[in-house]
Amino acid sequence: MNLEQKVKETIRDVVDFPKKGIVFKDITPIMKDSLLSKEILNHLTEQFKDREIDAVAGIESRGFLFGYPLAMALDVPFILIRKKGKLPYDKIQHSYQLEYGSAVIEMHTDAIKEGQKVLIHDDLLATGGSAEAAASLIKKAKGEIAGFNFLVTLDFLKGEEKLLNFTNDITSVVRY
Repeated sequence: MNLEQKVKETIRDVVDFPKKGIVFKDITPIMKDSLLSKEILNHLTEQFKDREIDAVAGIESRGFLFGYPLAMALDVPFILIRKKGKLPYDKIQHSYQLEYGSAVIEMHTDAIKEGQKVLIHDDLLATGGSAEAAASLIKKAKGEIAGFNFLVTLDFLKGEEKLLNFTNDITSVVRY
């Protein structure tokens, strides 16, 4: 069985979460399987080890789960992209629109050096709003987008279309 099949077999579908009509792809069962978690990390490390990546940015909070270990495996810094009010130091922020309302994300002002090539990692790509906002935040800090990586992509929601404004280097371990 290949990695994609193993991950799909492990992810749990939660019907009507967070609201009626949505089938939530729950990655938490992966965290209970240390061998599968290591296999995912090894896969990501192999995929990106020879690429020109200066840092990995993880989007709060599930983007931290594999983003930080990936940064360590690649021997590059890890950048936390968090919701407004969660970081203690000087911050740069970016506001963006959600389906119902708006949100603000932040990162520390010293997280990125001008021109750094940053790989953005998150657990899931749905409509692309969070990843697009993270890329805008990194660009605002004068960083470059090295690519996007997701554990899961929901192709039918067409989130990749928003990200093509930054790069066509968009990868996923599994796709639905």
